[in-house]
Amino acid sequence: MSEPDFIFMLTRNDRTVADAAVHVRTALAAGVRDIGFKDIGLPLAELSALNRTIRDNGARSYLEVVSFDGDSEIVSVRAAVKLGVDYLLGGTRVADVLPLLAGTGIKYYPFAGGITGHPSTLEGSICDITASAIDLANHDGVHGLDLLAYRSQTDVPALIKTVCAAVNKPVIVAGSIDRAARIQAVLDSEAAGFTVGTAALDGVFPASRPGLTQQLSAIRAAMAKAP
Repeated sequence: MSEPDFIFMLTRNDRTVADAAVHVRTALAAGVRDIGFKDIGLPLAELSALNRTIRDNGARSYLEVVSFDGDSEIVSVRAAVKLGVDYLLGGTRVADVLPLLAGTGIKYYPFAGGITGHPSTLEGSICDITASAIDLANHDGVHGLDLLAYRSQTDVPALIKTVCAAVNKPVIVAGSIDRAARIQAVLDSEAAGFTVGTAALDGVFPASRPGLTQQLSAIRAAMAKAP
């Protein structure tokens, strides 16, 4: 099993942070090669500059959709196409989104399960969420799934393992990964990747010194300690 991708999100509480342009440089200097942001929090021109910085430095860019209705989700998808990101994460309206992404080369990972609120929460049982994941994975043009596992009220390690085993496409575990035990659960599940944003920016992970560089190192150390 290959090590999952660690995706650093330039976000706090499901919004791109105002000083994302500073943090992206820190992350790139630390060797992070998967970096994302949300579609809210900064104007499109600043998101475009972020995306350009990420890609010009040989990293992969991710836009995660935070939408409250169908119209706003479509606006977000059109923004992703205009920006030219590598990955589009999130959103729930697959039938509406797929035609917009056709021919773009963007890899699409919609949310599995029922998504409500802001910050987003994942509703439903393990059975419900897995059924949604299977249905989504059967769509041509869906390259993988975005699973807000730690935003659910389920047995989260069991949820991640069940979803990953049920689908033949990669699963990214997103949201509220703020301790080594949660990273370990992702590593144990054969998920393809996981995101960390708020926890790293807020200095939650134990580290030798304050600062984002040390937080990114602590996350990698937690990954390396996995058996």
